[in-house]
Amino acid sequence: MQEKNGWYKLRLTDHQVAWTPAWLIHSKRKLAKNDHIAGATIVIDPGHGGADSGAMANGSGRDKQNQEKTYTLRIANQLQKSLIQQGARVIMTRDSDRYVSLESRVNLSNQRRADAFISLHLNSSPNENEGSGITTYYYHRGPSKQLAKSVSKQVNALPGKNLGIEFGDFEVLRDNHQPAILCETGYINSSKDFKMIQKPSFQKKTAHAITQGLNSFLQNN
Repeated sequence: MQEKNGWYKLRLTDHQVAWTPAWLIHSKRKLAKNDHIAGATIVIDPGHGGADSGAMANGSGRDKQNQEKTYTLRIANQLQKSLIQQGARVIMTRDSDRYVSLESRVNLSNQRRADAFISLHLNSSPNENEGSGITTYYYHRGPSKQLAKSVSKQVNALPGKNLGIEFGDFEVLRDNHQPAILCETGYINSSKDFKMIQKPSFQKKTAHAITQGLNSFLQNN
């Protein structure tokens, strides 16, 4: 009967209608019963981009291969692939090396009424090789904190040390009306962590862990 924001309005009977995700109708993938991501709208936010390079690896100069923005996008691409395979509708705040304002990232999540917003970053300590590990941040209690717990639980399977969840006063979390977390997937100015972050296998495992955490969260929400 109607299409709106990627959803189809269907007539079930003369007196009943329903909305269904258009992307699932056209999918040829058979969905598992325990797949709770199917039909969900997930916003992935690769931190930084463009002139905003983010944190830098030790003694790296301005080489893109040593900048935070490069690896947040690589992990985001792996996460996008993983979520689409599970039947999710994925919206990226950026899909290339370009600058996107924090306000725009939050507005995208709120306007699309995302089921979850995942911001990806790399941490940095004041002194080189001082910090190590993976932290999952939330701002709002309730669903956002539950999402952080679900994802952090899956992070235990990753090579890096899991530092657990923490409250984080970040704009992309604070102004978000949807369940939102920010994942610092290692310290870029830790030689040990950076060696791990550079590996495509780690990027893929990180995406898988976040996907599993999202699936668990959506099962209960």
